[in-house]
Amino acid sequence: MPSRGEGWLTSYREKAGPGDVLRGDEGRGARWWRTLLEGFTHVGDGSLGQLQDRIGRQVKELGTAFRLPGEADERAWPLSAVPLLIGEDEWRGIEAGICQRAELLELILADVFGEQKLVRDGALPAALVTGSRHFWRSMIGVPPPGGRRLHIYAADLARGPDGEWRVLADHARTPAGAGYALENRLAASRVMGTLQTRLNVERLAPFFSAFRAGLAAVCHRDDPRIALLTPGRYNQSYAEQAHLARYLGLLLVEGGDLAVRDNQLFVRTVEGLKRVDALWRRMDTRFIDPLAFDSRSAIGVPGLMDAVLAGNTVIANAAGAGVVESTGMSAFLPNLARRLTGTMLRLPNIATWWCGQPRERAHVEANMADLLIAPAFGDRPAGLADGRAVLGSRLDGPARAALLAGLARRPQDYVGQEVVRLSTMPAAAGDKLVARPFTLRVFAARDGAGDWTVMPGGFARLGEDADSRAAVMGEGAFSADVCVVGRAPVESVSLLPANVAIRRNPGTLPSRAADNLFWLGRYLERGEATLRLVRAALGGTIDSVGGAALVPATVARLTGLLISSGAAGGGGKEEEEEARRADVRTLATAALDGTGGASVRSLLGSVHAIAEGTRDRLSADVWRLIDAAPPAAQDEDASGLLGRATALLERFSALAGLAAENMGRTAGWRFHDLGRRIERAAIVCRQLRAFAGDDAGADDLTTLLDLNDSQISYRARYMTGLALAPVRDLIALDPFNPRALAFQVERIRAHLDALPRLKDDGMAEEPQRLATEIDALVSMQRAESLGTHAVMAVENRLYALSDAIGRRFFLQDNETLRAAGMTLA
Repeated sequence: MPSRGEGWLTSYREKAGPGDVLRGDEGRGARWWRTLLEGFTHVGDGSLGQLQDRIGRQVKELGTAFRLPGEADERAWPLSAVPLLIGEDEWRGIEAGICQRAELLELILADVFGEQKLVRDGALPAALVTGSRHFWRSMIGVPPPGGRRLHIYAADLARGPDGEWRVLADHARTPAGAGYALENRLAASRVMGTLQTRLNVERLAPFFSAFRAGLAAVCHRDDPRIALLTPGRYNQSYAEQAHLARYLGLLLVEGGDLAVRDNQLFVRTVEGLKRVDALWRRMDTRFIDPLAFDSRSAIGVPGLMDAVLAGNTVIANAAGAGVVESTGMSAFLPNLARRLTGTMLRLPNIATWWCGQPRERAHVEANMADLLIAPAFGDRPAGLADGRAVLGSRLDGPARAALLAGLARRPQDYVGQEVVRLSTMPAAAGDKLVARPFTLRVFAARDGAGDWTVMPGGFARLGEDADSRAAVMGEGAFSADVCVVGRAPVESVSLLPANVAIRRNPGTLPSRAADNLFWLGRYLERGEATLRLVRAALGGTIDSVGGAALVPATVARLTGLLISSGAAGGGGKEEEEEARRADVRTLATAALDGTGGASVRSLLGSVHAIAEGTRDRLSADVWRLIDAAPPAAQDEDASGLLGRATALLERFSALAGLAAENMGRTAGWRFHDLGRRIERAAIVCRQLRAFAGDDAGADDLTTLLDLNDSQISYRARYMTGLALAPVRDLIALDPFNPRALAFQVERIRAHLDALPRLKDDGMAEEPQRLATEIDALVSMQRAESLGTHAVMAVENRLYALSDAIGRRFFLQDNETLRAAGMTLA
């Protein structure tokens, strides 16, 4: 009997077309596909469907996501379980072609923004250069720091049915996708196990190590600070950017995190301004510096180009690099390759005709039915309704007339390209293999010596249509890992440098990251407090728990806290009065699912938004808990609401445990814990005022102990039952109770004492002074006389302390310096 893997192979070979990669490789005698499919029989319980499910779970575990234009929510990255396998001999040809092409584009950029001999000699039309929205006249004559404009490059390749690889598009401005290639490999490795080793798959890590070394080599310092400049968490590939920053050890910064002073770029940190030597930008040139490019940009860094002009900051890739991305440029690259390098292109383009030339325009108009008509510069020319490439054969009468009219008005805005029929590769569909057309994105980067190195793989994009438009990642598209396989085992090459100075400095903490971590802690603590209130209110009304129901006065205090905290009820007086007339179940439902600012639903939304913007500093476990959907709301009775509140409380507790046990004791952890401690201290103050007044009853004191998880501690100390003073002491003044007010104040003061100062004069800053004042105020209190006024005084000072921390450590609008004496390093 043939094995299941052999059955998949035979069935697929019979159905796939002659241009399929598996059939082509089999024809050359390659055995890697057979090894892969036989290995699949041992990985997914022999089921391709289960294998696809497992790879999907790994993608979710890693947090790999993307966002389509115009969408607010991220989507899980679609990864096929079946990788694209390319033999090492075939790959060496691709590798050489990519290196040649990257160097050719570097030479073109050097001329366009330098001597401009190519335009002057007629080898490159001026309209093709100046027509690009990525051409910036102000960059002419500006030498790039480090001497190179391109540091990383990507190309989209298509494999034709004849097995020939051709270039569909160049990406020289902000090449995206290297992080997705890495995450594809990580997800696949978790599922494939030793199968990749048996296939002799080349590793990706050396490429990323070389890229980082290449950026560091062109900086002026031996230990440079390198940052990845992101447009922000709403960018389509923000998740990839966060993963790359974490993997490469780069600072993930937004424009507001950076400032230019004396022609030097700095990042605003909790320690002051820290020098940035290189930026890997994932932001369009138009937005990076509103003083040099588009003055309407609100996400750039004013004065950034001054730092570049002074040679103090390297930008990868240089401003204006996108001029070589235009589709029309492809028509001239073969001749430019011969002129500038003396060689033919190793990887040919798809045939392209730029309509800015009369003969080429006439050819496109005469053969429109056989061509793909596309924008020359990536803009939306009038003749293409949605700005996307269209097959001439699919144009109806009005659309064809509109295109011809557009060609007559501005022919330079259009190109004609041959229609590419893509080769296919296997993909899992249920428990069978199906053939899907694909394109391949390959990446190249400069290493420490300035030479080009190519990532051994990249990622493939699979689509349903067999033309070049399948290159777009959108509805119905999938990605796939790309593995370069060889005959010999891959050597286990150590990437560890021989001599590295040991250091315990945790690195730079930007002010924005500190702000996010601080408020992440506060919102998590606030959500936990709301859930404890909901649980206490519901638990006291259910006879099945075995205890007597709480007295109405205690229940009123619980519901009053739910309303006053913003968890239940609206913000106006009428809404508040209506909430006070509601029953406990209604208030509990509002506190869990309502729109109040402190409802669990709202707090989870705030937590998710903050965590999404700080993803590079959170572990995969933390992000997975935050990103998980909460238990669905149903038409529940009180018992069901109680169960859902308990499940959510367990999630909040898990997040607190991860922060306590897994976060390094860095400044980032201190700000996160500081937020938790300030929020918990303020919550304890509110609860003390509600349940520990002079008229407190037994149910009030029991509820206060329950809310602060201190019942066992109290019973272990006091055998005589509940009493007001001992409960006050345990919840307010006991420095050994981790839920007590005094404990929070002590931790707050310790965190602030450990955080950096702006000056070395030995004087306490405002946050330290306020923390000392609060500590003294709490220390002077006695349980017997601890009244609501004293507790209110502490609570007000806690809010004042929070404001002072924000003024000192976090970004305030666009200020450069927050205090005299801020260190520059």
